[in-house]
Amino acid sequence: MAYDSFSVLTSTAVPMPIENVDTDQIIPARFLKATERKGFGDNLFRDWRYDKNDQPKADFVLNNPTYSGKILVGGKNFGSGSSREHAAWAIYDYGFRCVVSSFFADIFRGNAINVGILPVQVSPEFLHQIFEAIEKDPETELVVDLPAQSITISATGASESFAINGYKKHNLLNGFDDIDYLQAMKSEIAAFAVNR
Repeated sequence: MAYDSFSVLTSTAVPMPIENVDTDQIIPARFLKATERKGFGDNLFRDWRYDKNDQPKADFVLNNPTYSGKILVGGKNFGSGSSREHAAWAIYDYGFRCVVSSFFADIFRGNAINVGILPVQVSPEFLHQIFEAIEKDPETELVVDLPAQSITISATGASESFAINGYKKHNLLNGFDDIDYLQAMKSEIAAFAVNR
């Protein structure tokens, strides 16, 4: 498999209510030299996480031990900017498996799904509810149910559905990238070729 399969994720979340987070903020261009997906998590939000002396900035959420989990909750227009897939690699390598926002840049959304991150787009109102719940209790869990295409705030029971392309949903459920998907159909492809 290309990455871990995704079905139902129950986790605390890291709140980052910043709008228009672009891919250069997610992973600065100077860290794009590697071609493998490994090691990018170390530089996720590098310029926000560390000062010029490579010391962690205490006021940045990823440096705050109060917050943890496999879900990153971002502000509106997450993943805008350049099309670098390294941004999705960095988020996955850091340990996040889901990003929640009220709007995603299309290219980032595709890159995220292709490496096993589920982008969950919710209404601005529901996003506000999530931020409020986490602010009230950092141990608040979110339940992201891919088969049901729903996200629920455990503490309140509030829930909302989200949309996802059927093909991409199938791949996430199975941990497939596009090549894995084709390889899983190898026998059907071979049978089709014989009958042509």
